[in-house]
Amino acid sequence: MLAAVVGAGAGLFSVLQGAIARTMQRVLFDLPLGARLSAVPALPMTVLLVLPMGGAVLAAFSWATRARTRRMVDAVEANALHGGRMSVRDSLIISGQTILSNGFGASVGLEAAYAQLGGAVASVVGNAFTLRRADLRNLVGAGTGAAIAAAFGAPLAGAFYAFEIVIGAYTPTALAPVIAAALAGTLVAQQLGIHPYVIDAASTMATESHHYLIYAALGAICAVIGIALMRAVGFVEAGTRRLRLPDWARPAVGGMLLIPIALMSPQVLSAGHGALHADLAVGAPLLFILTIFLAKCAASIVSLGFGFRGGLFFASLFLGTLVGHLFAGSMAAVVGHDVIDPRNAALVGMAALAVAVVGGPMTMVMLVLEATHDFAATGAVLAAVLVSSTIVREAFGYSFSTWRLHLRGETIKSARDVGWVKTLTAGRMMRRETKVMRADLTMAEFRRQVPLGATSRAVLVDDAARYAGIVQTPTAYAEGHDPQAPVGGLAINKEAALAPAMDITEVMARFDASGADELAVLDDDRRVLGLLSESFVRRRYAEELEKAQRELFGER
Repeated sequence: MLAAVVGAGAGLFSVLQGAIARTMQRVLFDLPLGARLSAVPALPMTVLLVLPMGGAVLAAFSWATRARTRRMVDAVEANALHGGRMSVRDSLIISGQTILSNGFGASVGLEAAYAQLGGAVASVVGNAFTLRRADLRNLVGAGTGAAIAAAFGAPLAGAFYAFEIVIGAYTPTALAPVIAAALAGTLVAQQLGIHPYVIDAASTMATESHHYLIYAALGAICAVIGIALMRAVGFVEAGTRRLRLPDWARPAVGGMLLIPIALMSPQVLSAGHGALHADLAVGAPLLFILTIFLAKCAASIVSLGFGFRGGLFFASLFLGTLVGHLFAGSMAAVVGHDVIDPRNAALVGMAALAVAVVGGPMTMVMLVLEATHDFAATGAVLAAVLVSSTIVREAFGYSFSTWRLHLRGETIKSARDVGWVKTLTAGRMMRRETKVMRADLTMAEFRRQVPLGATSRAVLVDDAARYAGIVQTPTAYAEGHDPQAPVGGLAINKEAALAPAMDITEVMARFDASGADELAVLDDDRRVLGLLSESFVRRRYAEELEKAQRELFGER
C-alpha cells in the first residue's frame, strides 16, 4: 500500500517536471504547441542565445541554494551508502537544476530529476513509518522506478530500473512493492494525459539466427562508445576545473559552446525525444547521421562537463539509434544490400548504448518490448545488451551515475548496500581499555608492572605520549633479555597502525599487509585511542555480511 501511494506521487511529480521543462522550451525557443525542441528543422542565432543565458540562470540558482557547496545525494548513492535516506531539500535542488538545464535547451535529459523526486517521496514516506533499512531501500527503489515508468508509460521498464539500477538486486521482498509502485505511477501519468512511449518501427526483414551474432557485434561497438562517452564527460569536467573557471561561469561558457553545435542541427538540444522519433521513422544519408551523432556527443559532453545538470539516459537512447543506423548502413554499403533491418538495428543500438551508459540490461529490453510490442526485435536487443553490459562491466566497471561518484572519490560500483561497511570503522570497533606503558621502561620494571598472565600485550608510547609499538607480554618474560634494557627494544608493529576513520575493508587490508594479529588505533598526533584485533574484525565482518544477506532476502 505504501509503495502504491509512493508510486502515484512519483508519477505525479514526473508529469509536473516534464510539463515545466517543455513549457520553458516552448516559451524560450518560440516553439509551436506540441513541438519538440530537438525536432525543429533550424533555430536562429538570436534564439540560441538562450543557451548561455540558461547557464547563467542555473549558476544563480545553484548559488542561491548553496548547491555548489553542498554534497547532494541521489537515489543510487542513498541506497548504496545511506540505507535509502534522502534529503528533501537536496532533491528539490537537484530537480530544479535539471529542469533549468533541460528547459534552457542543454543536451541533458530529465530522467535524473524524475528519479530524484520519486526516490525522495519514497524516503520521506518510509522514514515517517520508520521502516527498517532493507524495506526503506526497497521503497526508494520503487519510487524511482515508478517515476521512470510514468515518464515512459512503461511499467515493466520502470520496475527493472528499480531492481537493476537503484536497489542493485532482484529480491523477493522488493517484487510486490516495486511492481505496485510502477503500475500506480504509470496509471497516474496516463490519467494526466501522458501517452505511453511507443516507437513505430515495424521491421521489413525477418530476424534470422545469424543476425543475433551481428547484433551482438553492434552491442560490443556500443559498449566501447559508451565507455568513451563517460570518460569524455569526466575528462572535460576535470579540464574545466583545471582552467580555474569560476563555478558561476562554467554553465554560461558551456552554453556559448553549445551555440555553434546547435546551429549545425537543433537535434543536439534537450534530451532528443523528437529527434529520436524522426530518425527512426525517416531514412537519412550516412554522412548526415554521422554528423548528428558526433554533434550530439559533443553537445552532451559539453553540457555535463561545463556544469549543466541532468542525465545521459535519453541522450544515450538517441545516440544508440544513430549508431544502429550507421552500423546497418555501413554493412549495406560494403555488401551491396541490407544485411540486417535498419530499423531493428536502430532499436538494438538504442538499447545497447543505453545499457553501456546507464546500466540495467533488462530495463532496456523491457523498454523496447513495451515501446514496440515486437518480440523478434526484443530478442535481438537481448543479445546485444548482454554483450554490451558484460564488456562495460569487465572493462570499465561503472555506469554513468557510479562513474560520477567515482570521480568524486566514492568507491561504489552499483546500488548494492555497502553503507554498513562504511559505518563499521576502526574507531567504532576498537577496545579502549588498553594497557599503555612507556617504551623507555626497563625490562625488570615492565615485568613488575605487568605480571605474566595479566594481559597478552601492552601498547608502548614515547616520552611525548606518541605510539611506539606493541610488546607481547610473554616475549618480555623470555630468557636472555637484559633486565636493564628498555622494553621498547621488543616492540613490534611500530609503523603499522590504524586510523579511527578507516572502514572495515580498509582495516582488513591493513591487517593483511602488516601480518599483525593486533594493531593500535591512533589519532592524527599518533596518540593511542585503542586496540583492534584481526580475529574480532573478521568476526564482525562475517556477522554484518550475514545480517545484510538476511535482510536482502527478507528473512526475519
